Amino acid sequence: MNTLPPLPGPLPLPAPDVRARHVVPDYADMHALVADLVLPADAPMYVMSALETTRELIRHSYYRYEFATVAVTHSLFALEHVLAERLAIDEPLQDLIEQATGAGLVTAELAAELDRSRRLRDELTQGTATSAALDPTRAIDMVRAVFDAVSLLLRPASEAEAAVVDLSGTQAEERLARLWEEHRHALYPDSFRGVDIEGVELILLDADVAGLVRRELNGGLDDHGIAVLWACIADLDKIVPLINSEYCASYFARLRTMAKLAAARSIPTAT
Repeated sequence: MNTLPPLPGPLPLPAPDVRARHVVPDYADMHALVADLVLPADAPMYVMSALETTRELIRHSYYRYEFATVAVTHSLFALEHVLAERLAIDEPLQDLIEQATGAGLVTAELAAELDRSRRLRDELTQGTATSAALDPTRAIDMVRAVFDAVSLLLRPASEAEAAVVDLSGTQAEERLARLWEEHRHALYPDSFRGVDIEGVELILLDADVAGLVRRELNGGLDDHGIAVLWACIADLDKIVPLINSEYCASYFARLRTMAKLAAARSIPTAT
C-alpha cells in the first residue's frame, strides 16, 4: 500500500542558475551549445552512455552551474576506457594519454587539453578545486577534446598503428625523429620567455631537453645524460598541466613526449 500523501500540485519548474545566465539567454539555447558534441558511431555501450551523460550534464548546467565541471570529469570515464582498450594496457590516465601521444594516436595539442581535464579531476579528488571550477563554455571546450580523442581512438588501426608503440623498437625511434623535426621548426612561445612555473625555468628546460634528445639521436646518451633527462621529465610532468596557453602547452607536451621516448630507449628489454 502506498502511504505517501498525494502531491499538493504540479512540481515547480527548476529555476535557472544565475551563474550560468551569461552563457545563454535561456535553456533552449543550451541545445545549440552542445550540438557539435556528436557521439562516436559504433562506440561500445559503456562509452556511449558516459559521453551522452556528459553532454546532458553540460546542457543542464543552465540549472545547476556545477554540472559543467562534473561533465568534464565524467567524460574521462569514456576516455580512460577507450585508451586502455586501444593501447591494451592498464595504466593511470596520465600514462595512457602520454603513450597515445607517443604512438601518434592523438596530437600533442589534443593531449595537452586532455591532460588539463585529468588534472582538474585530480584537483577535485585532492580538494584543491571545487565543482564550480568551470563555466559551461570552458567545460564544452574540454569535453569536445574528449569527444574528438575518443572518435580518433575508435577508428580502425592503420598498418602503421597496428603494433602499438614498442618504446624500445624501431617505431619509437622513427616517432622520436619525426617529433624532433617538428620541434626544431616550432617557434618558442614568446610570452613564456623568462617565465618559470613551480620553480622551473621554461626556456632553460626546453634547451636542456632539446640538447639531450639531439645527443640521443646522434649516438646515444651516457648514464649521466639519462639521469639528467629523467630529471627533466619530472619537471615536464609537473609544469605541463599548469600551462594556461594552448600553444605553449602543446609545445611542452611535445617536448615531454620526446623526452620519454628518448629515455625509454635506455631501458633494458624485459626478459
